[in-house]
Amino acid sequence: MNLIFRRATHADVPMIVALLANDPLGSQREQASHPLPASYFAAFAEINRDPNQQLTVVTLEDKVVGTLHLTYLPSLTYRGGKRALIEAVRVDENYRNQKIGQCLFEWAIDQARQAGCHMLQLTTDKRRPDAQRFYESLGFVASHVGMKKVLSAEC
Repeated sequence: MNLIFRRATHADVPMIVALLANDPLGSQREQASHPLPASYFAAFAEINRDPNQQLTVVTLEDKVVGTLHLTYLPSLTYRGGKRALIEAVRVDENYRNQKIGQCLFEWAIDQARQAGCHMLQLTTDKRRPDAQRFYESLGFVASHVGMKKVLSAEC
């Protein structure tokens, strides 16, 4: 399979939002309408300007088939170590069970190592047991309890 990993572009935003919206949880919080709300493009511009953010798409034959968002977090913990956070992982439903998700994670792990990170972390919704099993199969350990506080009714 000839997968290409690249930094997302402005033109990719509609497909990324469509991927994010195409599951039971994402469909409740995303708005994959045409045209897209301007807030998605504003967020993309902010992400794109930040050198610690890497919004990535994976393509197959010039079609976006997956995405992930990698964030580098410098820290004073671990003697000033850096960690990476992976979020918003999605694979197009028509391309699932073809190892694309595994390839996305292998790519992200390699990127985090190249950036000098000592750890790659993620959160996953408790209502996604298949995702949890997938992450565990890649060596992720549920070592911490994650907590969130919603600050806006729009999120």
